[in-house]
Amino acid sequence: MSSNNQNNTDDQQEHGPRHVAIIMDGNGRWAKNQGKLRISGHRAGVKSVRRAVSFAVSNNLEALTLYAFSSENWSRPAQEVTALMELFVWALDSEVKSLHKHNVRLRVIGDTSRFSPRIQERIRRSETLTANNSGLTLNIAANYGGRWDIIEGVKKLAEQVQEGLLRPDQITEESLTSQLCMQELAPVDLVIRTGGEHRISNFLLWQIAYAEFYFTDVLWPDFDEHVFEGALNAFSLRERRFGGAAPGGA
Repeated sequence: MSSNNQNNTDDQQEHGPRHVAIIMDGNGRWAKNQGKLRISGHRAGVKSVRRAVSFAVSNNLEALTLYAFSSENWSRPAQEVTALMELFVWALDSEVKSLHKHNVRLRVIGDTSRFSPRIQERIRRSETLTANNSGLTLNIAANYGGRWDIIEGVKKLAEQVQEGLLRPDQITEESLTSQLCMQELAPVDLVIRTGGEHRISNFLLWQIAYAEFYFTDVLWPDFDEHVFEGALNAFSLRERRFGGAAPGGA
């Protein structure tokens, strides 16, 4: 961990997390419980995204990263994937003006090359509109996988070695971090997963090395300000060691 991260330890513990990442799980089960199609759960989940972003802005978070679509999600039924893509376009079109109004910078992280040209254009347009905003940075992880992210970073370092710009023995944690998604942001302090599952699901494997985890049985469409606040309260009670020993050597 870099010295900069260590210097921020006390500040993070006193003031809460700077960067929160959320694995938004439970849309399908929520829809099933309601007797509705799975896409209804995804639509309801958009409202929870809106609430989460509003809460993050109100609580002065520096960054909020949401796991919207993993690289493994392409294996879902084609009809659901198509519906998800349409929902993604709709969300970009309907939300970006509000994000811009509230000084939120939108970023989409992941391998966007697999998306249709129409979606790629919407992403570019949304990112460009909000690029100079100085408030919350909202990262939407779409067609993202933690292993993909690390491999892409390793490829970039390998190219530098091949071009003679870098020696293998000069490769460090910092040099790899600089090639990964969100390298310019504060490290992830807190990961929230809804839906009752207790796993990472290939999300930000490198970036969450020292993050705290908060698991809740609440399904994503039911995630609201109270659940978010509960996660922040739980975080404030954690003793973050960043790999070091507890006071007294325990």
